[in-house]
Amino acid sequence: MTASTSDLVLRRAVSSHKPVSRDETQAKLDVRSRAAVQVKPGDLYTVADRIEEKAVSHAGNDFIIYGDQRFSYAEVDARANQVAHALHARGLRCGDVCALAMENRPEFFFYWFGLAKLGIVTAVINTQVSGRPLVHALETVEAKAFIVGEECLTNFALTVDRPARPLYVVADAEKPATAADREILTADITAEVGAAPRTTYPRAGRAGVRAEEDMLLIFTSGTTGLPKAARYSHMRWMSSGDVMEVTLKTGPDDVFYCCLPLYHGAAATSVVSTALKSGASIFVRRKFSTREFWSDVRKYGITVVQYIGEICRYLLNAPAHADDRNHSLRYMLGAGLTPESWTRWKERFGEVQIFEGWGATEANTAVINIDNYPGSVGRIPYWEKSNLRLVRFDVETETHPRDENGRFILCQPGEVGEGIAFIVDLPDVGAGRFEGYTSREATEKKILRNVFNDGDAFWSSGDLLRYDDEGYLYFVDRIGDTFRWKSENVSTAEVADALSDFPGVELLNIYGVKVPQHEGRAGMAAVVMQPGHEFDPKLFYDITAERLPAYAAPVFVRVSSVADLTSTFKLRKVDLQRQGYDPRAFEDPLYVRDEQAKTYQPYSEEALKNARLPPFA
Repeated sequence: MTASTSDLVLRRAVSSHKPVSRDETQAKLDVRSRAAVQVKPGDLYTVADRIEEKAVSHAGNDFIIYGDQRFSYAEVDARANQVAHALHARGLRCGDVCALAMENRPEFFFYWFGLAKLGIVTAVINTQVSGRPLVHALETVEAKAFIVGEECLTNFALTVDRPARPLYVVADAEKPATAADREILTADITAEVGAAPRTTYPRAGRAGVRAEEDMLLIFTSGTTGLPKAARYSHMRWMSSGDVMEVTLKTGPDDVFYCCLPLYHGAAATSVVSTALKSGASIFVRRKFSTREFWSDVRKYGITVVQYIGEICRYLLNAPAHADDRNHSLRYMLGAGLTPESWTRWKERFGEVQIFEGWGATEANTAVINIDNYPGSVGRIPYWEKSNLRLVRFDVETETHPRDENGRFILCQPGEVGEGIAFIVDLPDVGAGRFEGYTSREATEKKILRNVFNDGDAFWSSGDLLRYDDEGYLYFVDRIGDTFRWKSENVSTAEVADALSDFPGVELLNIYGVKVPQHEGRAGMAAVVMQPGHEFDPKLFYDITAERLPAYAAPVFVRVSSVADLTSTFKLRKVDLQRQGYDPRAFEDPLYVRDEQAKTYQPYSEEALKNARLPPFA
């Protein structure tokens, strides 16, 4: 899709907002850059050291808030010490990897930080997986032991072929396990940890751990297959907090909202590292709740929220309330907020500064919108000050065009290309490093070599971006999600953005499907409607005709009762694409675009014939 396709939405969002000067933006970015290098690769300084420092300097301040429970910095540190003492007695040692499967609750922090005190790498496990995906995760990280919250025990009980390792269970009064699941217990260590010393665990056990070494293993979302375990060093984790503290200017009076799963990078890195650096509090909720969100914000004085775009959509779809603007929220940081939703959010909930960003768990670069400029994921005022580059990408052949010298070609303003980032490999520099995955093969697949010069190396994001004349960047789509139809490139993300305010829609998933005897893929929309709302095919046609070029309008619409989401609200498309528009593959109502009648018709051979399309092969 050309850049102009989404410009209609963007124009509405930025019509009353002018960019600040490049120098003003760069000055803010320079402050972030200086904060990013406070921790050096070779420093004998770890996350555990920072926790212990804060336990002294902010001893009485609330660190973790969970319902009516409050745990100060000193108390969290003491609980982590108990975990460290108990697990050391169980034989775990510095350099080991330990898998942690637990929902969002205070014990997650106690065990994670306790493992850090031992110098152990924590592999955070998706609390929703069992069977082969769980075996894959446990085998991938080569864990020496599994720490499992009682609430996750069923997943392990169902996975009979899991690796034979010690399994330590942590009790959960809110979600106790069944008697049958308890039969798989190796040991319930809850009482054992509770009886362990609260005294500081000796630092000598981790004294040789450098900041550049692994602290976390975080799995990618797995929207297209089995997830990969991304390495996250102590240095990168702490630098994230250093950078975001100066960006948000947060301090001990701030309260962060943690409603995304802690086994995912957004919550485990950005929220926790920034709150720790700031001496702030974290209000922890087991899972996101549309109904409880604003009551939580008001009751606990929450000032900072980490979001995923779909969370904002859920909140915008909720009925309006007289208190919508009565809240303490100052900042929102995250990704996936569309220009349309951005505008609607500010109109309804007031002037909250939005720090929309772009990056990835494993990325060696990131951008963030520090100018509050609607729709943009960030700005690069001067390219020579960034390791990020946009290079041309052919979505049809899924290759990078080359110039006469065989080198990649930089994008110009308005052109869509892949975001890549120069890999810095210097002993005293942490910024720009690509830490990769536990799999060397997977790591190498994400590296592009000899891009502009012999011997250079760039991280390949797999994301399509574009930038405007002012240097503001915009996310376009994932490579593979952009498809070609009628000789035009169609971005699924931009189509979804344009249709995001369709009346009554809860979720909208756009993807391309193969059509026999046709080149490329036809657009298809899987629509989930809100309770009490029905899909209106005529209105959907009218909105697509108004906002999209003909080639980008979905040819098929599937009205689903539920959406296939990852635990971080990312839409899965693999099964939807495989099923295509084959009515034998699902029972959802299916519609076909009818240009002559200017509506979407219920699926039939006649409807396909009118659309000049063959049956699904």
